[in-house]
Amino acid sequence: NGGRRRATSRTCSRAAAAPAAAHCAQQLGDGPQWQSVGRAQYGGVMAAAECYIVHEIYNGENAQEQFEYELEQALEAQYRYIVIEPTRIGDETARWVAVGNCLHKTAVLAGAACLLTPLALPADYSRYVALPAGALSLACAALYGISWQFDPCCKYQVEYDSQKLSRLPLHTLTSSTPVVLVRRDDVHRKRLHNTIALAALAYCAKKIYELYSV
Repeated sequence: NGGRRRATSRTCSRAAAAPAAAHCAQQLGDGPQWQSVGRAQYGGVMAAAECYIVHEIYNGENAQEQFEYELEQALEAQYRYIVIEPTRIGDETARWVAVGNCLHKTAVLAGAACLLTPLALPADYSRYVALPAGALSLACAALYGISWQFDPCCKYQVEYDSQKLSRLPLHTLTSSTPVVLVRRDDVHRKRLHNTIALAALAYCAKKIYELYSV
């Protein structure tokens, strides 16, 4: 899928990732703030069961593939936070998320332009803006649905909030610029751009029918 290579296995479950959670908890330390289960928080610090850290540890020639597999497991296990320490896979994942966001925003904005242009411009001119905008909205929504909708990565965003980042165990990392993913519900935004794109499609179909039926 695009710039980010994915592991071939798509059948990882939360149970399969349980050893990874234990490994994460062990790496984070045995202090009282980490001796927790589930989604508890102690002293403003995120509990170990809430996050997974992909550490940059090279144990052989296939280290990059191991990083990708760990990330795939963490995505499938639906950790709230995923910290990616390896620079290469972190940058690729951040770009992948950014492309998905761009498609979503383009679908919404282009669709809105398609639907609102007839209200702002005369009918003889509005179609020159509305029809291309509607086609762009539909294309972006379709591409998002094909390439991103069923990818577990689409449910994550890159976290930039310093206050939230301070609750994560970033001090245990060797990298000073890790990529941190936070899980967010994307149901509403998918409904938004799909609804707008379908409305734009209906308008374009109606307008094209009117043009060719005259």
